Amino acid sequence: GRALLILLLSATVSLLGGLIFGYELGIISGALLQLQIDFHLSCFKQEVLVSALLIGALLASLVGGILIDHHGRRRAILVSNLVLLVGSLILTLARSFIGLVIGRMTVGFAISVSSMACCIYVSEMVAAHQRGLLVSLYEAGITVGILLSYALNYIFAGVDEGWRYMFGLAIAPTAMQFLSILFLPVNPVKLSSWDSDCQKGLIQLQDSEDRAAAKREPYKEKHYSFLDLFRTRDNMRRRTLVGLGLVLFQQFTGQPNVLGYASKIFHSVGFQSNSSAILASVGLGAIKVVATLVAMAFADKAGRRVLLMAGCVVMAISVTIIGLTSRIAPLAMARDCKAAADPNASHSLTQHPLTPVSAQPAVSPIPPALGAGKSQAGPGFAATRSLAKAFASTQSREVVLDLSLTQKRGMVGQAKEETVGSTGFASGGPPQAEHTVLNWITLLSMMAFVSAFSIGFGPMTWLVLSEIYPAGIRGRAFAFCNSFNWAANLLISLSFLDLIDAIGFSWMFLLYGLMGVIAVIFIYLFVPETKGQSLEEIDQQFSRKR
Repeated sequence: GRALLILLLSATVSLLGGLIFGYELGIISGALLQLQIDFHLSCFKQEVLVSALLIGALLASLVGGILIDHHGRRRAILVSNLVLLVGSLILTLARSFIGLVIGRMTVGFAISVSSMACCIYVSEMVAAHQRGLLVSLYEAGITVGILLSYALNYIFAGVDEGWRYMFGLAIAPTAMQFLSILFLPVNPVKLSSWDSDCQKGLIQLQDSEDRAAAKREPYKEKHYSFLDLFRTRDNMRRRTLVGLGLVLFQQFTGQPNVLGYASKIFHSVGFQSNSSAILASVGLGAIKVVATLVAMAFADKAGRRVLLMAGCVVMAISVTIIGLTSRIAPLAMARDCKAAADPNASHSLTQHPLTPVSAQPAVSPIPPALGAGKSQAGPGFAATRSLAKAFASTQSREVVLDLSLTQKRGMVGQAKEETVGSTGFASGGPPQAEHTVLNWITLLSMMAFVSAFSIGFGPMTWLVLSEIYPAGIRGRAFAFCNSFNWAANLLISLSFLDLIDAIGFSWMFLLYGLMGVIAVIFIYLFVPETKGQSLEEIDQQFSRKR
């Protein structure tokens, strides 16, 4: 009974941690539409507001590892919950732009610490054969959180000061996670030997054979300094190579950007109206949820290496196809926040729901995908794209991207194009018949890309990171890799349009395909299979020189 309770509470903590993360990433897109009116936000101020979350998260990835290693995973999650409650209250009660920025930075710090601590805590808490399932549950939570944030964006879009409700509702899941973790035991591997934990009865989920083996050969907990990550001691340098390789390839295979063009691709296959755009954005989110569930089911059966390599192969093929089809049927690309929107040019979307001044009730902030045509929503939102986007996928790693980015980026490019007076495509009208088939191929390739990412790099990167380091330095090592993830994401997102200007859209995607192939080779050569092994066996496997 107790083992089952611990299992259920661990699953709850993992799911709620992901849900909060996804919710905070996604909610800003709808809130910004109202905030820019209420606070008269300029292009630059919107960028600052969106990037505040990223700055807080980066800070957390620099100092959060120390908190996790020295004060324990459980305490780190409890502290992050309290910080998140404070940040949500600041946002809900904010009366000034500075208050909003401080609130978003606080929230960013909290969700970054929580994301690292949750993955590590849960991986240490459960038996080897359930670890893949429960750590992947975090990723599923993120996707559900994003979908939830879009639903609430939609509900509160027409409410006066609806953004206060949007930010304030994050308090509910945070309080639930705080209460759940109070009932879980103190960190199972908090700088103590695994053997003594079994004796204390904290890891009752482990098999009796595991326990017998552990008692025969006690696992000695070692202490490490941060610099040991780069030394040959216990093969730490190789572990760092594996961790950094995974987080960098997760970004360099194009994940932050591919979905940014989702809205254009939807437009090209005929999703012209706002409601069909909403459907398309939510549909992508749903595909992501399903793919993540598949990853959860197979993480402990097929193994991490298999899912990573299979996902990478499909991603490489998908982006290559998008690159090739876009050479034949090019998508129009637009610059962010450059041309000031001309109010007279917005005729292409007179019904656009996102316009605050519109007489009809604000329909959906969900996919600004297809219509940020009006001058109010256009330029400012556009500006936020790169940073918003940057953040978006980051930890979530791929998460938001599908929606939020899709959103933001779509909003961006589209807004620009709409305001310039075209329909957002090079063709300037309904897509030409001969291009329709190619556009559908592009759309299906993008769906394959989203699914492959959600099965492979999405959940598996964080699962492997939570497994390959010794307990004594796991928090700092995870945070170190995580900071590279945020930085790479920001770099990719901010340089994307400059690269497109330099080498062209299709070459950019073909380059992503090449990176996917290199990633497959990297995983094959360097990433070990960790399914079904206890964390201590994985540590010993790495420590033996290979």
